[in-house]
Amino acid sequence: MPSIKVALVGVGNCASALVQGIQYYKSLENPNKCVGLRNLFLGGFHPKDIQIVAAFDIDSRKVGKDLSEAIFAPPNNAPKMVDVPSLGIFVHKGAVLDGVGEYTKHVVSVSDSPESDVTEVLKESGAEIVLNLLPSGAVKASEWYANQSLKAGCAFVNVTPTFVASNSSWARLFEEAELPLVGDDLIDQVGATTLHKTLLQLLSKHGVRITETYQLDVGGGTESLDTLERTRELKRTVKTETVKATLPYEAEVVAGSTDYVDFLQNRRDSFFWIKGLYFCGAPMQIDMRLSTVDAPNAGSVLLDVIRAVKIALNRKLKGAILPICAYAFKHPPQLLSLEIAEKMFEEFITPRF
Repeated sequence: MPSIKVALVGVGNCASALVQGIQYYKSLENPNKCVGLRNLFLGGFHPKDIQIVAAFDIDSRKVGKDLSEAIFAPPNNAPKMVDVPSLGIFVHKGAVLDGVGEYTKHVVSVSDSPESDVTEVLKESGAEIVLNLLPSGAVKASEWYANQSLKAGCAFVNVTPTFVASNSSWARLFEEAELPLVGDDLIDQVGATTLHKTLLQLLSKHGVRITETYQLDVGGGTESLDTLERTRELKRTVKTETVKATLPYEAEVVAGSTDYVDFLQNRRDSFFWIKGLYFCGAPMQIDMRLSTVDAPNAGSVLLDVIRAVKIALNRKLKGAILPICAYAFKHPPQLLSLEIAEKMFEEFITPRF
């Protein structure tokens, strides 16, 4: 099976988890002995088929370093889960644009190296998929890399909450270029939003009438700091809309990030509160907390997305690919129920003969 050639935009904690995950799962062949992946094989592809061929960042502690070293460089604080050998992929200096906010300018050490010709690097590396892992607040930079992806003839995966795949103008550009586009705002493997939606759906199916509910997240790390400054309201809007869409009736719903706590580092605490009525109008209430490590939460979903996008490339699909967007992202071009999104994705990845 030929390699799936991927370029990383942003060598932060998510990139660290992804690179470590490819190394961790590459030798596993038995799905029954594979812990932590939803799909060891997807559409005939294994994680070992994914090859990182290029990487871009702006931090001086990462630029010019081998990717195996850069993923563990500050300010990254994702846990080290596996030793990664030298990969022979050196991190290029990317465009800064709005990649550094007021709250993170004392955390990120911007390299004084000249910016690389991103389009040319993508072409020379043979990349076929560009994975946008920039901070949530880097709207201009995310759109700039989407444009570089178009110029280089690459599919584009937007992990951030910037509206790219869900923006009809961008979707049209990728359709005209005959390239796949997926996004926006990746769903975590053990994510608060997915858990919240599942709980509400389960309760509603059992006849409970949800009246009020909230989901609030507190985290550490650079992404949480950037969210506090620049995308708190955007993330709240996206998460609230996707949670609301789970219920077949109106209810008071609030969902989103709320604060940054430095000593949590790469950990995240999510708090849920659900209030409703059941038999004969009797009241019920759920109050609970979920604690996770942030970076690994993206790994399993990213492995699925990358392989699914390769399937889209092989089928010469173009524009926003709804089955992938609805399955793996909080803000797809069209919000679908969990059941429909899951079914669409399963049908999409099933080999066609």
